[in-house]
Amino acid sequence: MVAGCKSSPQTSATGLESTDGHADATAGSAWIREARQAIRDADVDYFRVSPARYWIDFLVSLTAAYLASAVYLTVPLWSWRQAVAFPIAAFWLYRLGSLIHEVCHLGGHELPAFKAAWNALAGVMLLTPSPFFTRHHRDHHSQRYYGTPEDPEYVANVLEGGNPRSMAGYVVYVLAFPLLVFLRFLLAPLTFLHPQLREWTLRKASSLTFNRAYERRLTASDRWAILAAEIPCFLRAALIPTLVLLGLNHWSRIPLLYVLAVATVVLNQLRQLADHHFAGDGSRVELEAHIVDSCNFTRNDPLTLLFFPFSIRYHALHHLFPSMPYHNLKPAHAHLVATLPPDSPYHGLDRPGWWSVAKVTMFGDWAALRRA
Repeated sequence: MVAGCKSSPQTSATGLESTDGHADATAGSAWIREARQAIRDADVDYFRVSPARYWIDFLVSLTAAYLASAVYLTVPLWSWRQAVAFPIAAFWLYRLGSLIHEVCHLGGHELPAFKAAWNALAGVMLLTPSPFFTRHHRDHHSQRYYGTPEDPEYVANVLEGGNPRSMAGYVVYVLAFPLLVFLRFLLAPLTFLHPQLREWTLRKASSLTFNRAYERRLTASDRWAILAAEIPCFLRAALIPTLVLLGLNHWSRIPLLYVLAVATVVLNQLRQLADHHFAGDGSRVELEAHIVDSCNFTRNDPLTLLFFPFSIRYHALHHLFPSMPYHNLKPAHAHLVATLPPDSPYHGLDRPGWWSVAKVTMFGDWAALRRA
């Protein structure tokens, strides 16, 4: 089965991941160097992975997601039990799927059994295998891509705040995305009909990104990773209509699955609205501008807790230390707050809550002046 990340990020002696292929020892301003030194000098190794934490979070999310989904899919249509099961299933499926981010950031030799299990039991079943995420997510972290029109996860590339037409197109894309992913895997055998079609598919249709300008850079290992993911995902996609045609599942199973998929995509996109300020002008930026454009959310308001599972709400800290395991982000943040001087710009990365950033992303700069 697919092993997840096919290539490990290069990591310096401080545990800092470099997605551009070289150690980033001198980049950044003085306060970034102070933050890195504070993490380096800490009594705790914040880069140490806890296998138990990964497995517990995975198995709890998997069990809750599939149990709630089973109820949602099998009880009578429009029943109160289905109405109750739907939001529970959507939340836990979103949480389960979010672990693809943690699979991506694990090193090539870290937790191989966990990566294989997540791909087999979640990635394939949800049609979101990690080889379709790892490459473009690491490009998002790269200084070469971050904030540019080719950044695969920079929301400003697909949504212009305050533009109703852009918002309408964004909503349509959210609604279409599950269908596009389903067809990508269902029609995978057809991509071998012509070498040029296959090459286009590998470069332009093998990343789980909304940015159509993004083109995947391919290595030999990428090609094999994509193929290894396509085979089980094709079988999974084909099984959905096959069971309906054989009369083993009711026809309503297909729209029910679609609605559930849309719900998880909506949750993910709502989170992405506030990962960053999206203040870039499309040009490449230095590391400091990259980090300042990112957000930390440390307050426990309900929407932030809903949209940011696994402590990824410390998103600026995550971009500062991409290889730091998610379960160490909160204590590492507390250490930096206690260690760095009061005038450190790091303290200014904290935002009041998800809505304070998301409203600007959606409605434009004017929303920042309102007291909504």
